[in-house]
Amino acid sequence: MDPTPHASLDAARHAAARDDLPTWIADFLRSPGSDNAALAATLCDPPRYWAGPVLLPIDRLHRLAGPPDQPTLDRFDEEDLDTVEEMNDSLDQGWEPPPALVSYRDDQLVVEDGNHRLESLRQAGHDQAWAVVGFETATDRDRFIAHLDESAVLDSR
Repeated sequence: MDPTPHASLDAARHAAARDDLPTWIADFLRSPGSDNAALAATLCDPPRYWAGPVLLPIDRLHRLAGPPDQPTLDRFDEEDLDTVEEMNDSLDQGWEPPPALVSYRDDQLVVEDGNHRLESLRQAGHDQAWAVVGFETATDRDRFIAHLDESAVLDSR
């Protein structure tokens, strides 16, 4: 499903190991298929503090979609459903989707990028998904990491 090598969970893991998730996020969001340089700029400037990849329960993720100046999508349209179906086919062939990009806001995990991937995983029967989580402060990030329990796993590979 991903034509670019940096659009993968392994690439996110390697970036995390190098303490370079911001670069991975920017490259991923600017890559073909995502084509979302505006979101890359929003998530990387001002700098955020990142954790991940983290395995999170899908039902803990607030799956909102759409840019700030447009209404939030409450459900997928026909094109979105086609995208999810293509991803389902790729999952059946062994594709491991890149992690969702999530922001920690007001004690909630809000999906910034990855709604289609999450829906595809949900339809395939998964109850957890990999995510990279952004925080406004290092304190919030460190508190989140310290409170990870059996419902979330910080990737240490």
